[in-house]
Amino acid sequence: MSPRHKKPRKCKCPFKKLKGKAFKPVGIPMDELEMVILYRDELEAMRLCDFEGMTQYEAGKNMGVSRGTIQRLVTSARQKITKAIIECKAISFEKEQYT
Repeated sequence: MSPRHKKPRKCKCPFKKLKGKAFKPVGIPMDELEMVILYRDELEAMRLCDFEGMTQYEAGKNMGVSRGTIQRLVTSARQKITKAIIECKAISFEKEQYT
């Protein structure tokens, strides 16, 4: 049996400005850094909950997904960003997690 189809997620953050870009530690060449990939839906969930101050329920309604999905996206994004900071890795932005 194939996996369940991914529900479309509404993302309103200006991702086009970030696509193909990365944040990296200063003083270390990009070719010497490992990358941590942050997907558009993870960034949008963090933007809504952490930057806009929405509850997970409100963010879920805004993105067209469940509160549980928002919780998983925010948790994943926070873990990735924390890992990148602590382990001196670059954060790369990608559009989609699944094709």
